[in-house]
Amino acid sequence: MLCNIIRMTVTVLSTGSVRIRPQHVETDGSPFAWWLLTSRRWTAPRPINVYVIEHPEGLVLFDTGQDRASLTDPEYFPRGLVRFLYGRLASFDLGPTDTLTAQLASIGHDIADVRTVILSHLHQDHIGGLPELGHAEIVVSATEWAQVSAPLPELNGVLADHVTLPGLRWTPVTTDPVVDPTIAPFTSAHDVRGDGSLVLLPTPGHTPGSLSLFVRMPGLRPLLLVGDLTYDVDLLWAGRIPGVGSRRGLRDSTRMVAQLRAHYPDLVVLAAHDPAAGALLDGARS
Repeated sequence: MLCNIIRMTVTVLSTGSVRIRPQHVETDGSPFAWWLLTSRRWTAPRPINVYVIEHPEGLVLFDTGQDRASLTDPEYFPRGLVRFLYGRLASFDLGPTDTLTAQLASIGHDIADVRTVILSHLHQDHIGGLPELGHAEIVVSATEWAQVSAPLPELNGVLADHVTLPGLRWTPVTTDPVVDPTIAPFTSAHDVRGDGSLVLLPTPGHTPGSLSLFVRMPGLRPLLLVGDLTYDVDLLWAGRIPGVGSRRGLRDSTRMVAQLRAHYPDLVVLAAHDPAAGALLDGARS
């Protein structure tokens, strides 16, 4: 799966900001339910990153940010306990220009030019742009897609009513077994374009079906877009994991990424809420 000579660019934009609990960023060993209900501290605001890939076959997005309706529509979240828990988990700040359409326009793109959307997973702050993307193909892992129809998906972070919107073109994918030393230690993958430039790798942990996107192109250091596998790349390289998800899964996926870096010492990891992502991406350009 070696990449052909192909010219692409990658840009990061943000659909507002979010404050989360410190234990969300890095586990302190306490159970999720305990710190969710008892923590009194928030982090500083963190970006809600969307990665924009200009591919010769069309504009590709990795994640779509947060929907501003989550602040303006009092019925966006289910009532009762679920709404209370979501309010404990995250505090959002999104202005009128923090929509996906407006943010794309700010970097010179029309949302109508988006051909493919890849979702790292289906949590609310990654699917917020879906109402604006009825014309695009939406790619998600089949494992993650199964969460939509599971019992009480909201308690697993999936607001099904905001995922199963009319008119969306969903493509659930699996990562198939491969023998490819260029992506070792990963032994399964999904080649989005068939040219090795955009390769999906399974990185479960934050959710069972979380995906990362390996991006290879001339003029750019190799990139790995990891969603919420980490919230801070320095913590990732130190082997320190977030407090949301399966600890075993997060540790295993973090270890796999570290091993991939052994093959690519100049690998740049870009997360969904890492404030350093913009500077890391700027440094990746040669």
